[in-house]
Amino acid sequence: MREVTFAGLGLIAISALVIGGMYGCPKYKVYSSRLEGEALLAHAQASKEVSVAEAKAKMESALMLAAADTVRAHGVARSNEIIGQSLNNNEAYLKWLWIDNIEKNPNAVIYIPTEANIPLMEAGRKIVGKQ
Repeated sequence: MREVTFAGLGLIAISALVIGGMYGCPKYKVYSSRLEGEALLAHAQASKEVSVAEAKAKMESALMLAAADTVRAHGVARSNEIIGQSLNNNEAYLKWLWIDNIEKNPNAVIYIPTEANIPLMEAGRKIVGKQ
């Protein structure tokens, strides 16, 4: 029988590696491509889910803001109704309010409409600081 030397074993090992590489490289490329495709698909699905979640959050936010505006509008309408009822046929209060506002701002310009609804512009206005 023939003895196997280290050189012969080395040649057999190298041949086995070359044959394994020739068989394994195309299989690895297919495997690698499949994994890359799955990763891209998973990324696209995750991006879609994020976009849908953001859209739902915006929709819920818009609905809540609309509801808040509706509640505020009802409150303002009710306040206006109460104020309108309290001012109806209450000339004494309106005169007091007018006088009170004049006292708070003595430099205010007050225009009083005439019969033709044209105000007398600055008639008899007291100019502070000039004689």
